Amino acid sequence: MKSIEELLKERKAAAEDALEIFDSLEPTTVEFMIGRWKGFEIESNHPMDGLLSATGWYGKLFLSSEEVHPLLFYTRGRTELYSVNPRIVPMHMKLPKSEGIGYLMRLLKPVLRTTKSTARLRIVEYRGRVTAAMCYDEKPILDHFARIDENRVMGIMDLKGVPQPYFFILERDGDSEIKLNI
Repeated sequence: MKSIEELLKERKAAAEDALEIFDSLEPTTVEFMIGRWKGFEIESNHPMDGLLSATGWYGKLFLSSEEVHPLLFYTRGRTELYSVNPRIVPMHMKLPKSEGIGYLMRLLKPVLRTTKSTARLRIVEYRGRVTAAMCYDEKPILDHFARIDENRVMGIMDLKGVPQPYFFILERDGDSEIKLNI
């Protein structure tokens, strides 16, 4: 099995290895998740691998257990962040993982953008353990979190109808240079 250090360095793993690593990490709490987090994907041969990076995904914002912005994206020039409404995003559709999808996201920003919370945090049992999870308001998705250390968590997106989970890492964001435009 890979170690968490190898996973963080390589940013890829077989799904089975990524699940073992997730299971070895400490569960987390809703309170721990509060704040702004910057994310990156873990390549695991999932159909969505590379998509979030190509679209300009930044991460997530947890304001409280009831107020969550699950999809923060960079604006052009990467000087600001905006929140996307997941209801509008086709999760089961195969999309190109190229620079063009990032351009399309910026072009569709007025349609995709929201200032409203579109998810919430709850404590959920997953893989035999109780940990913090983000529940999308209008999508059959749960993102489960396990604590790597004080400033990082590993996330697993569990999308109904897709047998393999999607893996990502979130790091606490202390970068006040990037303005949050919600």
